[in-house]
Amino acid sequence: MWFSFLRPRDRFSLVELRHLTDQLRKIQIVNDTNKDLVVEALRSIAEILTYGDQHDPSFFEFFMEKQVMGEFVRILGVSKTVTVSVQLLQTMSIMIQNLKSEQAIYYLFSNEYVNYLITYTFDFQHEELLSYYISFLRAVSGKLNKHTISLLLKTENDVVVSFPLYVEGIKFAFHEENMIRTAVRSLTLNVYHVGDESVNDYVVSPPHTEYFSKLVSFFQKQCIDLSSMVLSTLESPSSDSGGKLFSAVDGIEDTLYYFSDVISAGIPDIGRLVTDHILQNLTLPLLLPSLCSEAVNNVSIDPITSLYLLCCILRIVKIKDLANITAATLFCPVKAFIASFLVKPNSSLAPERPRFRNGHQDNGVTEEADQQSPSNAVLSEDGKSHVYSENTTKSTFNDSDITFRETLLQYISEGDDVQAQGSLFVLATLLQTKELEESMLDAFGILPQRKQHKKLLLQSLVGEDSDEEQLFSPRNGSMRDGSSELDWCLRRLEEQFGVCCSLRGAAVSPLVHRHQVVDALVSLLCRENISAETLWCGGWLLRQLLPYSQAEFNHKHLKMLNDSYEKCKEALIREIKGSWPDLLIKVLFDEWKKCKKVIEAPSPQKDPISVILQLDRCSSNDNTVGDSSFTAGEKLCEVVKVFVLLHQLQIFLLGRPLPEQPPIHPSAVRSETSRATTSGLDVSVPKPGTEVKLVDAVPCWIAFERGKEREFSFLALSSGISGWIVLAEKSPLKPDHGIVRIIAPLAGCNPRIDEKQPRWLHLRIRPSTLPFLDPIKRGVYKKLKSKGLVDGKWTVAFRTDEFCQSAYSMVIHEMDLQCSEVERRLMPLFELDRNQQDQSNSTSG
Repeated sequence: MWFSFLRPRDRFSLVELRHLTDQLRKIQIVNDTNKDLVVEALRSIAEILTYGDQHDPSFFEFFMEKQVMGEFVRILGVSKTVTVSVQLLQTMSIMIQNLKSEQAIYYLFSNEYVNYLITYTFDFQHEELLSYYISFLRAVSGKLNKHTISLLLKTENDVVVSFPLYVEGIKFAFHEENMIRTAVRSLTLNVYHVGDESVNDYVVSPPHTEYFSKLVSFFQKQCIDLSSMVLSTLESPSSDSGGKLFSAVDGIEDTLYYFSDVISAGIPDIGRLVTDHILQNLTLPLLLPSLCSEAVNNVSIDPITSLYLLCCILRIVKIKDLANITAATLFCPVKAFIASFLVKPNSSLAPERPRFRNGHQDNGVTEEADQQSPSNAVLSEDGKSHVYSENTTKSTFNDSDITFRETLLQYISEGDDVQAQGSLFVLATLLQTKELEESMLDAFGILPQRKQHKKLLLQSLVGEDSDEEQLFSPRNGSMRDGSSELDWCLRRLEEQFGVCCSLRGAAVSPLVHRHQVVDALVSLLCRENISAETLWCGGWLLRQLLPYSQAEFNHKHLKMLNDSYEKCKEALIREIKGSWPDLLIKVLFDEWKKCKKVIEAPSPQKDPISVILQLDRCSSNDNTVGDSSFTAGEKLCEVVKVFVLLHQLQIFLLGRPLPEQPPIHPSAVRSETSRATTSGLDVSVPKPGTEVKLVDAVPCWIAFERGKEREFSFLALSSGISGWIVLAEKSPLKPDHGIVRIIAPLAGCNPRIDEKQPRWLHLRIRPSTLPFLDPIKRGVYKKLKSKGLVDGKWTVAFRTDEFCQSAYSMVIHEMDLQCSEVERRLMPLFELDRNQQDQSNSTSG
């Protein structure tokens, strides 16, 4: 009997639930004395109800019958401690998230208990309390559907007049804590995706529409902050610059993806609001003017950030009108923004307006344009010829008449590496934006050739002016096809945003615009101060526009590409005599596959974010010695990348398919008289411990530790494209043999006899491989590079001057053999140019 009396209550039982409820009812005021009891009771009730929801429905029936929710509300009113408020919000969150019964959720949301908790005046100076409050709101939003949402609304004549969950939630939409902002965004998305028409009308009606304008303002601030970081990184980079940039762009893209999620809810007015606010508050007053203007109202965004943001907005926010109007603004001149947004042209943020043709005065636009216009004329957006002379230092586009489209092309043809790459990403993004009308791409000059052929075929089938053509118009016969699509967007810019653009006829000359784009891309590919990564991006874009042959290149384009290819070929030949001939063919094979994959891909290999993140790498301190093998290795990779791109473009111009591998000769059979053969070396890489014949070996001394000289036999050996300097110790058993002890790469050793001590031979010792080519070692290489990388050095002493000269000659001879083999294997790669020249001559003839 006593044992049954002392037996504890079952924790998950109706008896325990009744006991806890009775305890709460006895509480008249919550203070420091009883707060722990109340907190424990609230926590336990949540656990019991969650258990009962899965095992015993009578638990929640008791909860409803005794109106325990009313007790929760009463306890909150008599509580003087934050701890109880936190636990009550946590209890409600746990219950709402874990209760599966629809009846339970309906009960919790009814009787205004949840709305009371939502609108209760909590003391949010306590950060923990705010976090639990937001979690509670998010939990409630997670249970919303077309049936439950009505329980949290107040309506009059079927019109929503109050929605506390939404109103109170968006008050914290721009809180400094990212976790809170994320939770509020999740809450709003849950509301939008319910699909209740009355709620949709509520969220897009004043004053709730202010949320979207504030959201764009918040995004604007994120953009301005990113621009400040970009400028700071360029001026004075620090060790944490990369992390800050990554965090900033991550926040920006999160906001844009939130915009995209909001649009996907399918509320038409929200798409219109987002479009209008982005254009009115960001794109028109800041992003576009920043490409070639000073600060607007003392707020500025640098050109690099502007290019990145334009890409992100078009790529992430899938709104058709936003995409087409943004593209249409690129046809507007700067003067349209001077009047509308008080823009000051000719900022120091933008580069000096150079000539549009990258120093090639008479590149021409089309064959006909070459004949009809002066040789020093360039066609602008309005179709007029702007003439400049040989000694012109600034382009005639450096005035308020220049369009943003021309600015992008100038960045490509004459801006620095980052500006060119950013502009290429803008064009690539326009090309990849499915929401953009093909007629806009055609007007811009970047409609792919295969789509052009489709368009011309369609016009030839139905007739350009026939009534049937309306069936194929983008807006179901709305007359927004061809140039009218651009005109429609320009009219809306003028009527709604006050941007007056007089270039209504821009779309009537897509062929001129197309050749301007091709001209800019060809100029880019012929530049020597641009990274291979940017050139590959330009090669991809050119391949998209002209997927078949050289049909749309004029003679000047072909000559420029041929000249650039010849220069790059000469640079590659020089690398054969450089520090890394033994790795040249391997690098060539690797980059060939990569480049082929890049230019044949349906989308760019790089993401626009790389424009921002590479700034940290460009600005980081590089303490590598200028003449070191590491610098030479990086140069080799750049030369190979550029050569591979131009070579593959040459194949493309010939109308040939790209082979999977570069055309080179196979390895030659080693000569029986070679020093590697006579030494008995039967592998390409000698290993320590290997036995070799000491034929032609020269005795020497070298100290790898201070005061500890060691005697070796010195050998220089080449085998195919490999080459090694070998230090061997004489074998005690075979006088004419030696044991390999130390090896070093032959290539790049830069042998030099000491001027004062002619018996000393100085050698530079580079690594056997390029560390940055190995993904595993790349991170370590970057860290070491910032601290300073130097090559090893050997000073080898010989008995006589003649021995030293003999060793020097041996090294030079084997290096020549090594380089000759590399050159022999690469010969087929260089013969392509002869075939192309023959074809060009026959064509011109």
